[in-house]
Amino acid sequence: MEYKIENGWKKIKNLTEIFKFSEGYKKFLDLGKTEREFVNEGIKYIESKGFVSADTKDQLIPGDKIYYVNRGKNLVLAVIGKEDLEKGINYVVSHIDSPRLDLKGNPLYEEFELAYMKTHYYGGIKKYQWASIPLALHGVVILENGKLVEIVIGEKDNDPVFTIPDILPHLAAKIQGDRKTGEVIKGEELQIIVGSIPTTIDNKEIKSKVKYAVLEILNRDYGIIEEDFISAELELVPAGKARDIGFDQSMIGAYGQDDRICGYTSMRAITDLEKTPDKTAICFLADKEEIGSSGSTGLKSDYLVYITGDILEKSKGHFNEMMLRRVLWNSQSLSSDVNAGVDPIFKGVHDIQNAAKIGFGVVVTKYTGARGKSGTNDADAEYVGKIRRILNKENVCWQIGELGKVDEGGGGTVAMYLAHLGIRTIDIGPALLAMHSPFEVSSKLDVYETYRAYKAFYKRG
Repeated sequence: MEYKIENGWKKIKNLTEIFKFSEGYKKFLDLGKTEREFVNEGIKYIESKGFVSADTKDQLIPGDKIYYVNRGKNLVLAVIGKEDLEKGINYVVSHIDSPRLDLKGNPLYEEFELAYMKTHYYGGIKKYQWASIPLALHGVVILENGKLVEIVIGEKDNDPVFTIPDILPHLAAKIQGDRKTGEVIKGEELQIIVGSIPTTIDNKEIKSKVKYAVLEILNRDYGIIEEDFISAELELVPAGKARDIGFDQSMIGAYGQDDRICGYTSMRAITDLEKTPDKTAICFLADKEEIGSSGSTGLKSDYLVYITGDILEKSKGHFNEMMLRRVLWNSQSLSSDVNAGVDPIFKGVHDIQNAAKIGFGVVVTKYTGARGKSGTNDADAEYVGKIRRILNKENVCWQIGELGKVDEGGGGTVAMYLAHLGIRTIDIGPALLAMHSPFEVSSKLDVYETYRAYKAFYKRG
């Protein structure tokens, strides 16, 4: 009669499959620390599983496996189902961008014969967490001649890293002592140190000799001049690999698990389908969620509508606006994003009866938002009931969860943008500890059960 949840590890008899799956996930976290990198690695993986570019297909039939790439930052996978598309599509939508530091358009300067670069933080971070840790530089630079140069510095053992030097505690009392938590490190103080040796060129016109020496290195290694920073996307992320946590190695610590944990599991779920599904299945990996899903690669754009229309036209041989609207209105989706796991150190911010716990399986979140459900989708009861039945039929370990106490804070996902199109939507993803930090924590069991939940949805939705 009563609703009870149980620690998922108590139900598991064989840990081998869970731990094996987590190794693949950790590898993807290491290789895909930016949205561009995740897309590139994703293409390699899905092509090995038989997916081909949608551009190569003029006609689509049940069983076809295709993918789309939008400006290097969206990756969309589709398996064409047996049913008429106008009966709806099953979408699982994740985001593959994560909080980070972006270099400014004119970042490099010198003072006191030290060279620094200025940054602008991306997404919701606690700025003090990014000081005095090793950082790696990832991204692309478009040179004046149009050539794209890829950069990854700080991930190999013999690479240099970068850091934001914090002030020593001996001198911090006045400058930091009275600051509020959000201003212990201010946005304009998020500056990385990048060099200290002056150039050997004897030229009186060169005033900033250390800065010039840094430019010499960049020009030598990558062909970059200072103006090229203007047409660059260079991101600072925590250096280092994903690691097991705990004596029992049951957890994973890594940067970017929000929300690449859902991106990886939803991608694996669709590529691992054994049979052609009844409904067409789509795995949509989006960008820009952490800053409001804006831009042409965020979910506020019409790219989801665009690819759905393309699939519709190639499947049926014709297309009109009403057909597309019917497809979307009859579709359903999982907004696959993470929830906040209860940390016993800070349990006071949660309503424990309605809070998610790591190791207890994937989290079903009926609504997110803040201040009276503002900015949420709030799934209807019928759809929640359907998802319950799917998860229970496949014996997926799952729980319900909310993002903190009612007036404590809150957050949002892409769910409301899917619902705006008429797609029935609910949030489902694992719980994390230390969300939006440089080192987030997940449970290996939850990673695996999230994968199983998405696969069940593709099969039975």
